Amino acid sequence: MKKNIIVKITFAFLLLTHYAYSQVDVVYNNLVWSDEFNTNGAIDSNKWFHQTQLPSGGSWFNNEVQHYTNLLSNSFVDSGNLNIVAKKEPFTDQGVTKQYTSARLNSKFAFTYGRVDIRAKAPNASGTWPALWLLGKNVNEDGGFFDSNFGTTSWPACGEIDIMEHGIFPGQPINYIGAAIHTPSSFGNTSNKGGIQASDISQNYHIYSMNWSPNQITFLLDGVAFYTYNPTVKNASTWPFNADQYLLLNIAMGGFAGTIPTSFVQSSMIIDYVRVYQNTAVDTQSPSNFLASVGAVTGSSVELLMNANDNSGTIAYTISYSGGTFTVYNPSGSQKSVVIDNLASNTNYSFTITAADMAGNPVANNPIVLNATTTSNPVCNGFDTQASEGSFTLGYNYSFQTIGNDVKITIQLLDNKVGLVAFLRRQSPFNETQMTNVSGQTFTQTITGQTIGTTITYAVKFAFAGGLSVTKYISYVVGNNCSLGIEGTTQLEQQVYPNPVENLLHLQLSDAQNYITLTDVLGKTHIKEMVNSNDTIDMSSLKPGIYFLRVENAYGIKNIKIVKK
Repeated sequence: MKKNIIVKITFAFLLLTHYAYSQVDVVYNNLVWSDEFNTNGAIDSNKWFHQTQLPSGGSWFNNEVQHYTNLLSNSFVDSGNLNIVAKKEPFTDQGVTKQYTSARLNSKFAFTYGRVDIRAKAPNASGTWPALWLLGKNVNEDGGFFDSNFGTTSWPACGEIDIMEHGIFPGQPINYIGAAIHTPSSFGNTSNKGGIQASDISQNYHIYSMNWSPNQITFLLDGVAFYTYNPTVKNASTWPFNADQYLLLNIAMGGFAGTIPTSFVQSSMIIDYVRVYQNTAVDTQSPSNFLASVGAVTGSSVELLMNANDNSGTIAYTISYSGGTFTVYNPSGSQKSVVIDNLASNTNYSFTITAADMAGNPVANNPIVLNATTTSNPVCNGFDTQASEGSFTLGYNYSFQTIGNDVKITIQLLDNKVGLVAFLRRQSPFNETQMTNVSGQTFTQTITGQTIGTTITYAVKFAFAGGLSVTKYISYVVGNNCSLGIEGTTQLEQQVYPNPVENLLHLQLSDAQNYITLTDVLGKTHIKEMVNSNDTIDMSSLKPGIYFLRVENAYGIKNIKIVKK
């Protein structure tokens, strides 16, 4: 029975509307190739090719056990659907006998960039491996449709895009759908993969989709994005996806799909349609309203904020500075934040930013040049003679410095010791690592991947000829200009409330005179004044975020993290 065209057009419109709100960077609108499978009988030979030639060695890859055939019993069109049927039956071809047959179809159409929608029911029986996927047109796979004229490149350098696979994911339940990317940088059991749980794939039609742009490849199930491949560095190893790919439809048997039950007779993949969309109209309209500004600045990073509008739906921003040039992509009309890190402190940087659409049309006000000077990395210095083990005569100097999300700890022993070695001790959970000798009796260690506003606590063990001494545990609030405190010193009875605070912060302090300093996570001082034991701080004008309150009085120093709502 032929399908109702009106229904199909309506559905396509609804699907396209849904796509506009999916997590894709380019929306492709124009149907450029399709098969609706409306003619019963054999597949359309103008659109599809049966790949039947066995690879060298007489078996298909991945320990699969089937023959692929061009038999009408393994692939045919009926009632508006393509049927690919895997069967248990002995079959001899190319001098090899196998116990299972199936079909593997190559599209005679290849394309670069666009969206693929395939509406299908897929087998979920144990031992079956249904797949909807693409290979580079240049793959040198003997027996493939394009091989004789274009087969110059081995797998995986040709690139492989797996839109849908089922039955090859250990530990995953039945009806778990996987999508994957295979490139020279990761292939086979690739790390570039995602998946989603679907409702019964053998009884229910699902739309399996792939949206491929110059920047990323996004996979969707029924219009919902579940995995996006977008490597930061795009080269031949990570991104062989700037050339034509063709479609493959098949059911493999065994191999990674596991053991085939003895009761297996046959299983089918039923495909309602295959559709490929691209944008065929020539885009000559340049983006507009291009704005760029500097956001947050730290001692090691600068945030760049960019926005522009374009009819294509996506803006490409190219950023150049002394560290190199790179391009990022973002939806039209939404702000893009890019953090440039690993910068030197107290250094001026110039950033040149250009914007263009996916057709390469530049904005009229290119380029925008932004200048920003990184701040001083927050450093806290201190001196003490206290020991948690052993003793010190002259004591030690110590410093904590926040650099991005790392904390550099430096310590200098003032006592003159022979054969000195230093070890950094983390209080909880306990850990001890040897520090690097900077010069003389000065040692350093960098603690990576810290969170601004959290408190870390460390001590240093000095081992030397004849003994050892260990400093007191020193607590430091990451990102604060000065938040050092020695564990075991006189504890201050300081209370602040409410915390988190919206407007007024109430203080209940242990001394009649208290010197307070309020700084933000970037080290900027907002308040510095003397207060009494019962006082308030007005924080209503400050932006929401994390702040650090330092209280100094006759009883010592107390550092308190404040959250502003």
